[in-house]
Amino acid sequence: MTATTIPAVIDTEEVRRAAALLRPDADPIEVAARAAWSVLVEPGDGVAGALIAACGPAEALRLAFSDTALLPVQGDPRAMAEARRRWLPRARPAAIVDALHGCRDVGGRMLLPGDPEWPSALDDLGAHAPVVLWTRGDPAVLADAVAVAIVGARAATAYGESVAAELAGDLAASGAVVVSGGAYGIDGAAHRAALGAGGTTVAFLAGGVDRAYPIGHQQLFDRIRTGGAVISEVPCGGAPTKWRFLQRNRLIAAAGHATVVVEAGWRSGSLNTAGHAASLGRPLGAVPGPVTSAASAGCHRLLREYDAVCVTNAAEVRELWGEVPDDAASVVPPDPDRGRLLDALSDRVAVDAAELARRSGLSLDRVRALLGTLSLDGTVEQTELGWRRGS
Repeated sequence: MTATTIPAVIDTEEVRRAAALLRPDADPIEVAARAAWSVLVEPGDGVAGALIAACGPAEALRLAFSDTALLPVQGDPRAMAEARRRWLPRARPAAIVDALHGCRDVGGRMLLPGDPEWPSALDDLGAHAPVVLWTRGDPAVLADAVAVAIVGARAATAYGESVAAELAGDLAASGAVVVSGGAYGIDGAAHRAALGAGGTTVAFLAGGVDRAYPIGHQQLFDRIRTGGAVISEVPCGGAPTKWRFLQRNRLIAAAGHATVVVEAGWRSGSLNTAGHAASLGRPLGAVPGPVTSAASAGCHRLLREYDAVCVTNAAEVRELWGEVPDDAASVVPPDPDRGRLLDALSDRVAVDAAELARRSGLSLDRVRALLGTLSLDGTVEQTELGWRRGS
């Protein structure tokens, strides 16, 4: 068998036809081989990554399913043998065909390394880089853009969601692509604020792009795809698992010029994303919260133990990747929305965010974002009944 063929275990007419239908513009051997690897391995499989880097995807498959004793990559031979045992149970042509057809059925695209739209920042992951990306929307938005990862707790507080929305909205309005994981809490607030500002956002998923997870964000994912993209290295039909969430986090960290953790508990999964960012040499920022808040304990841990930079606004986030405004540009013009919201607030009577939106004529998302920022310097304060001007 030559390096231009695919092992018989996955080489069927159905596989070749499905590959040609999904990517008629690409080499069908590479399309079929990378689709096969996507089905065979879990995200971040370094043994598969090293083998593919050394031999190419098709030849790597041939070696993986041959009787070759020594694979042409460095590493423990026992690890190679164990990898083969992991891969073999998934070597079913039907699963590869289902992945290819599933992507095509939802109007998705299979993105290959070397494609113009491929986010080259992911290549920094080396042997742990994805072998392929399954996408819906426009993955080209990440190709040459400045991107920032904004992540945090699912069980976010109103403070955390407000700050996330303020950061994401300002960054997206200035042209940065906001990257996150599509989850409830901080992720969702960041995605929605980027869209609300007319900007672009990308969600990396832990399961296939053919399913919405969480299901409550189905409409949000639909909106994201209109100008941005949802992306996964797990093929269509793949379910999100705890391991896949943790591995998904490395893509979020790699895709961003910087990673900002807005709110996170002591053991939050967002700290995993921060760890990936640090290992890649990406700048890391953390938003401080009340010292008594368990929801911010992880951020304080990053600031204290992991050399994260304290960030409180979009300008400080931009500084993470070296975008420092000159003196003229650093003079921030007055925000008319801020003035409208302050006019709607009372010194004595607390008002909830929905009523403030009605009084000010601003959207509810914008009101929440502004309240989060204003609360940082004490301009406003939150009570059990709502918001009022600070004392």
